[in-house]
Amino acid sequence: MKRREIMCLLAAAGCILLLAPLQTRAANLQDLLSIGTIDTEKTADVEKEPIEEDEDREGADLFAMTQSSAEGQQDKGSEENGDKTGEADTSDDAGEQDESSVQEESGERNSALQEILGDAIGSSVILESTRTETEYAQAYEKAKHANWGYTNLGIANVDNNLNIRAAAAEDGKLVGKLPKNAACEVLDSDDTWAHIKSGKVEGYVSLEFLLTGIPAKRRAEELATTMARVTTDSLKVRAEANTESEVITLVPNGEELEVADVEGDWVRVYLDDEEVFVSAEYVEVSSELGTAITMTELLYGQGVSDVRVDLCQYAKEFLGNPYVWGGTSLTKGADCSGYVLSIFKKYGVNLPHSSVAQAGSGTTIQVSEAQPGDLIFYGNGKSINHVAIYIGGGQVIHASNPKTGIRISNVSYRSPVKAVRILHD
Repeated sequence: MKRREIMCLLAAAGCILLLAPLQTRAANLQDLLSIGTIDTEKTADVEKEPIEEDEDREGADLFAMTQSSAEGQQDKGSEENGDKTGEADTSDDAGEQDESSVQEESGERNSALQEILGDAIGSSVILESTRTETEYAQAYEKAKHANWGYTNLGIANVDNNLNIRAAAAEDGKLVGKLPKNAACEVLDSDDTWAHIKSGKVEGYVSLEFLLTGIPAKRRAEELATTMARVTTDSLKVRAEANTESEVITLVPNGEELEVADVEGDWVRVYLDDEEVFVSAEYVEVSSELGTAITMTELLYGQGVSDVRVDLCQYAKEFLGNPYVWGGTSLTKGADCSGYVLSIFKKYGVNLPHSSVAQAGSGTTIQVSEAQPGDLIFYGNGKSINHVAIYIGGGQVIHASNPKTGIRISNVSYRSPVKAVRILHD
């Protein structure tokens, strides 16, 4: 009878010992899945099988140890009940060591997983990532402009201008010109021609002179210019980054100024070859590429003499060529007055190399009366420091600054100070 009671006690003790590590495991499950969070370091799907296998193996080991203990007690009698308790403690320690080892191995596996997946993904993260419709729209615009707004970017790979034609043929009607390094959207192409759209112009260009794909992307990264588009009716341009500084000129809504740097509440921009400041509140800054010129922008209207038309056409041949301070070369580089004097020299007119002096060389007229070939002057306040050639259609061509070189701008891209007629016909 006594032997049977001892065996019952041993069996009960074995059950307790078997359940103890499982209870510890159950308590640790709270660490594996915290409420509302799916953590890549402690993902249930990843850990489930190994944990169950470890629990089964550990339970089997403990059961075998208990069975061995029971067989030993049958031989040694009741005086070794205290050693049985000691064995139970030793088994628990071994279980804890095994559990620690399993956790370390599991931690190593999850560390590798964490490196692949990144930060933990939980309900709080999902809630934090929820965006408003406006925020999604802004994110879309940002992604779109990551390629400057083009889906299939093309870049004109020419020395001057790339002809855009109405039909995919060399005798097709000219509908515009794509200046050197200007961008376009390639709508379709074959082995010879590309159907493109750039600015207001859509037509066909020779594929031979168009960069596409990765080469176009790389060229665009070199060419992209950060521009500040005016969003107010009349933007004040100041000499310094404060409202107490003098107003140099006014720039109308929609005009773009090339950005030198953004300095807090002010944007430092190029006003031809000067660096000036505008309030960041009234401009939108973006990275942009040049686009095509329409034939309308290249024409001058009726009643304009042949010499004026020819002079303006000649001036446009050097579009995109470099700006060089003090230079007079139409190909290697010229400043604003050097460019003007070199254009007029071909037509037998000798002008001084100074915008101020050129302003006194002809007949003063109203800006509204300007015809193609007349000169438009700009200044710092009322002091003249820049000159351009009026080409009709509300536009001027001028040697602007070292970054843009010779370019076409709206006549009101800054406030004109004076207009002068050099050609009398």
